[in-house]
Amino acid sequence: MTHFLLFDKHINDKIAKAYGMLGLIKRSFTNMSKDCFLLLYKSMVRSHLEYANSVWHSRRISDIEKLEKVQKRATKLIHGLNRLNYTEHLKLLKLPTLKYRQIRGDLCSWHI
Repeated sequence: MTHFLLFDKHINDKIAKAYGMLGLIKRSFTNMSKDCFLLLYKSMVRSHLEYANSVWHSRRISDIEKLEKVQKRATKLIHGLNRLNYTEHLKLLKLPTLKYRQIRGDLCSWHI
């Protein structure tokens, strides 16, 4: 039996935790400013999505899409951005995609 080094369970656990934190933010804060959102998102949600990323970094499109979906949902918490698409949300909030952060992190670790 061939076993592949996949981190499906870890990724799914981290996504579930991130969604849990997102729900907590949504229930606790209404009408958040962009600055408040960014502080909460970066510390409480994105940190779960990127935990030990250098070990489990996925190149599978399905994993990347699942991770990105969390950030996409998070950006919808800010009122007034309803008419914008995800790319415009990221530009307005000055947030990179999670895929970009993974690639950047890989490049930074190669130079050490």
